[in-house]
Amino acid sequence: MRQRVNALAQTIRAALVPTSTNGADVRVLEKLVRGIAMTRSDEIACDKCFERLDWFVEATVAGHGAAEAMPLVQHHLDRCDDCREEFEALLTALSVAA
Repeated sequence: MRQRVNALAQTIRAALVPTSTNGADVRVLEKLVRGIAMTRSDEIACDKCFERLDWFVEATVAGHGAAEAMPLVQHHLDRCDDCREEFEALLTALSVAA
């Protein structure tokens, strides 16, 4: 899978570099291609992730292996900046309160 993603990213880079004046454009496209390639058929959406986030944060703080217990939430957090920011804010709040 990783080889396919890298090959596709390299193809996109080769096609765009001669015409692109902004390297950021290429990086954005590479990130998009990687995101598409890493998509799973059993992914959850932001609303489902958010419904489970409280438990996930509490399990993380308690050291109960939240990622292993809820792999779909972890997978979503690995790919979604908005939900990851919410997770980190809740984690910080709970850690400070403890």
